[in-house]
Amino acid sequence: MTIIETSLIGTDLGLTGQSGVPAAIGPQKVKDFTSDQEVRWCPGCGDYVILATVRGFLADLGLRRENLMFVSGIGCSSRFPYYLEAYGLHSIHGRAPAIATGLAVTRPDLSVWVVTGDGDALSIGGNHLIHALRRNVNMTILLFNNRIYGLTKGQYSPTSEPGKVTKSTPMGSVDRPFNTLSVALGAEATFAARALDSDRAGLTEVLRAAAEHRGTSFVEILQDCPIFNDGAFDTLRRDTAADHLVPLRHAEPIRFGADREFAVVRDGFGLAVERADRVAESDIVVHDAYADSPEYAYALSRLSDQDLDHVVTGIFRSVSRPTYDDGVRAQTDTARERTPVDSGSLQNLLNGSETWTVGG
Repeated sequence: MTIIETSLIGTDLGLTGQSGVPAAIGPQKVKDFTSDQEVRWCPGCGDYVILATVRGFLADLGLRRENLMFVSGIGCSSRFPYYLEAYGLHSIHGRAPAIATGLAVTRPDLSVWVVTGDGDALSIGGNHLIHALRRNVNMTILLFNNRIYGLTKGQYSPTSEPGKVTKSTPMGSVDRPFNTLSVALGAEATFAARALDSDRAGLTEVLRAAAEHRGTSFVEILQDCPIFNDGAFDTLRRDTAADHLVPLRHAEPIRFGADREFAVVRDGFGLAVERADRVAESDIVVHDAYADSPEYAYALSRLSDQDLDHVVTGIFRSVSRPTYDDGVRAQTDTARERTPVDSGSLQNLLNGSETWTVGG
């Protein structure tokens, strides 16, 4: 990992998440994104699979390593920048989105990524997360959700299920957990998706779409903590996983199950799961990832429950909206045009009309 200082660099902006970021010269390989640091996660941790998938994806993405910036907070997932041969910041607990916002605003030539966990992002960092989402800063947020605090040795987290017995809840948690995608969509995220750590193809597909999106891309990755919450997502890995996983494909009817025997239909203001042979084909919802209103995507997020009976994966929402960083840079350019910078600008500011003198 390398620490850098930021500076103002102007770049022509386009319409995708990576517009203005210099492309690599020639093809890249996974080893090009593998640092010399020893990977220090517990054996069996889902983070290993995510790391391998991201390294492979970055090689295909084709951007200069010097223009990749991974910002993390505190937690097991936040070791991530050390293990990538790219620039990174291991920052402050819960504040990674705030630091990434500064980078995205001042360095449009960077591809900015945030790596965080369910505790880091949704507890101490909850406020920073929702404001990054509502502002629509051009960055990609990867939230690793293992439903536990791993680095601090097994306390319950904002996504732990009710009744969860941990070191900090010896009689079982009485909290109701966050539905992570509902939180993101409630903050009107312009891109929201979910993937499994063990589904490399599905995760890669989501990462590619997230990187192309201009604005804040939010990706929840469900991953196993074999030490403090082993088997939390086993329901989604067994032979019967097809009965629980609800994959999304834009413009396709939402059906799932080993024989596609289940379907998603409208139910009042929300959505529900029914057996496909008990409903008309016309009643089955056709997924629209580009629906402008967030209500539909929010209804999809409510299908996923804490018992993992149904877990929706794929891209929930991907819509276009002006980004915060583009807006700030536009205002800065306008201000410079109106008030040209000169050698005495700081002193002029200090001596300007917005000053006063306190007499004796």
